[in-house]
Amino acid sequence: MLKTAICGGSGYTGAELLRILLLHPEVEITAVTSEKSAGKRVTDIFPHLKRYAHLIYEPLAKEKVLKKADLFFMALPHAASQEAVDYFFRKGKKVVDLSADYRIADAAVYEEWYKTPHNYKETLEGAVYGLPELHRERIEKAGLVANPGCYPTSTILGLYPALKEGIINTENIIVDSKSGASGAGRKADTAFSYCEVNDGFKAYGIAAHRHTPEIEQELSGIAGKKLTIDFTPHLVPMDRGILSTIYAKMMKKAETADIVSIYKGLYASEPFVNVLDENIFPNAKNVRGSNYCEIGLKVNKRTNTVIIVSALDNLVKGASGQAVQNMNIMMGFKETAGLEAPALFP
Repeated sequence: MLKTAICGGSGYTGAELLRILLLHPEVEITAVTSEKSAGKRVTDIFPHLKRYAHLIYEPLAKEKVLKKADLFFMALPHAASQEAVDYFFRKGKKVVDLSADYRIADAAVYEEWYKTPHNYKETLEGAVYGLPELHRERIEKAGLVANPGCYPTSTILGLYPALKEGIINTENIIVDSKSGASGAGRKADTAFSYCEVNDGFKAYGIAAHRHTPEIEQELSGIAGKKLTIDFTPHLVPMDRGILSTIYAKMMKKAETADIVSIYKGLYASEPFVNVLDENIFPNAKNVRGSNYCEIGLKVNKRTNTVIIVSALDNLVKGASGQAVQNMNIMMGFKETAGLEAPALFP
């Protein structure tokens, strides 16, 4: 059994890691940390995780926790993850980091968007961006995987075949995304309280959201040239889920069926990407609680635009489920281990 620690295990992503790993055949959770919840049992915070009644949150004392596990999931806030990731990685431990601290390869770009210095540039150079559909071979050999953000996962998976096959013009790509409130994390914040979110629907981070450079980095790598996008996220009154609608001009005229066929062919061997049949489109509810991303497509012949709709659960394929998928690849486990549960209904 792989001894595994979750650092920052009292937030939403930590809770999802605990839930998913509960039935993983190859993993034993041997440590879970939280500064605010230190001394409490996991079941004091998350009563539904009854099989973890023996696990007690402890402070992140790196030297002590180091001895307890061989792989570390880092579910700490952005910037707070840098030092701990560097420490465990340098000590020879496998690390999957769910923060943004090691996702952006250029430290200067990270510092510009996250308004904080990156103090571990050498470790940053060793990080692999953890989107399995793009980087599976590199993840297999990695000691440090930077788990992608939720919006980037939905956007990159939606655009990957179109860019790879040269279907679209790389200019003027528009990404319109909607997310549930859990995307902001488990914290006391008036903006995400019930009365503020319920019955509301608003855009935020317009032309300035911090996931933008992460998306552009990966899309540029696919396209083989630098590109920029217009990305606007929205907060919708649901607990979890992301639905992204992407607009891009096509290089030449094509039927919707042709584009669907290309997408189905490219993703045919991917266990967690479902390309829907023509005239069927994703609903965030249909992937809730699962590690699946669903993609639907439509060609608007009037404007020669392909419209791509992708949906996923921001806490699973957009965070903890993808982290487990990356762990499986890193450790040589079956890639789908612990992740084959269907979506929740209703």
